[in-house]
Amino acid sequence: MLHLEELKKERKLVNSIDWDMTPEEAVRQYLEWGNNNWTGGNHAVRSKNDVSYYFVVNTWDETPKVYLVKRNSEDAEELAEFEMPHNIKEKFYDYAGRFKGVFSVEGDVRAWLQDELDAG
Repeated sequence: MLHLEELKKERKLVNSIDWDMTPEEAVRQYLEWGNNNWTGGNHAVRSKNDVSYYFVVNTWDETPKVYLVKRNSEDAEELAEFEMPHNIKEKFYDYAGRFKGVFSVEGDVRAWLQDELDAG
């Protein structure tokens, strides 16, 4: 599994990240087959070769972690894992609360990631 510094060097992977993909949208796109073409979604999934790369924030552990996920219709694979800096984590808590779950990257977390990865 990649760490942030290693991910920065993987330019092809960084350039493949779908910054607008959310965990909910990934389920709709890749697991609810047939619910894509006519709903106006951005990605019509036709086979297991169709793939998306996106970030999530997982708060099931004591400390929230950011994961880069590779998703197709058969599997979700975590490619990278790292923690947010303290100030970003606090901003995340401000808008997401301290609930357990998996969240999309938005606001300050997204801006921080794009800045770190030079992907804005």
